[in-house]
Amino acid sequence: MTTHHHTTASVIDPVRLDRLAEVAVKVGLQLQAGQDLLVTAPVAALPLVRRIAEHAYKAGANLVTPFFSDEELALTRYAFAPDSSFDKAPAWLYEGMAKAFSGNTARLAIVGDDPLLLANQDPSRVARAGKANSAAYQPALEKIAGFDINWNIIAYPGTAWARQVFPDDTVDVAVSRLAEAIFAASRVNGDDAVAAWASHNAALKQRYDWLNDQRFHALHFTGPGTDLVVGLADGHEWHGGASTAKNGVTCNPNIPTEEVFTTPHALRVDGHVVSTKPLSHQGALIDNIAVRFEGGRIVEARATRGEEVLNKVLDTDEGARRLGEVALVPHSSPISRSGILFYNTLFDENASCHIALGQCYSKCFVDGANLSPDEIAARGGNKSLIHIDWMIGSGEVDIDGVHADGRRVPVFRKGEWAHG
Repeated sequence: MTTHHHTTASVIDPVRLDRLAEVAVKVGLQLQAGQDLLVTAPVAALPLVRRIAEHAYKAGANLVTPFFSDEELALTRYAFAPDSSFDKAPAWLYEGMAKAFSGNTARLAIVGDDPLLLANQDPSRVARAGKANSAAYQPALEKIAGFDINWNIIAYPGTAWARQVFPDDTVDVAVSRLAEAIFAASRVNGDDAVAAWASHNAALKQRYDWLNDQRFHALHFTGPGTDLVVGLADGHEWHGGASTAKNGVTCNPNIPTEEVFTTPHALRVDGHVVSTKPLSHQGALIDNIAVRFEGGRIVEARATRGEEVLNKVLDTDEGARRLGEVALVPHSSPISRSGILFYNTLFDENASCHIALGQCYSKCFVDGANLSPDEIAARGGNKSLIHIDWMIGSGEVDIDGVHADGRRVPVFRKGEWAHG
């Protein structure tokens, strides 16, 4: 296994891998001198973790602490663990992470595992393990969703993931192609990736400033199979690209990112919508999702693949059937233009407009950092153990902004921005 990782790592351009690590530390986290850093990553991503540690320490980090996951160990649990195992999760670990975040530790997640790792496992066990993990993770998730600290997610081209994205290529070619796609989407192909991100963040800011000036009451999505009105939370605020956490650090939580996003009103979503790309969730693929909302709640849900998994997700808790995020991404985004289906939400959500089931982000409210959970709920913010994005945009989708008085303003036409 180790030898194989070394072999595939050798086909990944070390210069751009180092740039990705630099961007993660300087842009994604904007790590501060004296901060600790907690890193989670697949074992295959060790070459990237080492480079991140180097850039973090050069930036003045006190301590970099990595936690590694392994695909084979995950499958070992499903093969040999007793049934009771699937209702368990390491709460002690997540409580420790929450304590670290309370002490201003920055958080970096590297994704890169096989997106269909659990596709052949018992969906009931997958759902139970996911629910247990979500519940145990809640203390740490609250610090991240509440944007208490600077955090960031980036990607590394894992072997099984590369095989999924490029199934007709040899392993080395697939890994190399996925690495190239990650580098391009993460804007690290140029000599000054940090400057490229500053320019991109400025462009995203123009978009969300316009939306914040409009103060829309709702968004109306129309397209093939879709006629959906997404009411927006009272006092909602649009964000995108760089944002300032409660600890005062301006960071880019997602690299790559092409979206501007805000909080829907949990009780004001009505109509029907279909997914435009498959959703990879907990190692299973959910395809051709079709749901109907009434009063903010999903009352009908279907999928041509993974429907059982979808329904178990929707039954996680009361908030799982309501929306916590709506995001706008033009169909011409670089990730969409690449034509690659990544089977990974970090990338696929940046190819398309999307909505997220579950937990809202408190930062997507005016003065959100100072609002209590009850105040966020009163404004329409949703609460849940989950936050799962799925794609509803395409080149055939139109979006109107609807003001409280019923006046309509074109926002998207045929998948592209209709203003500016």
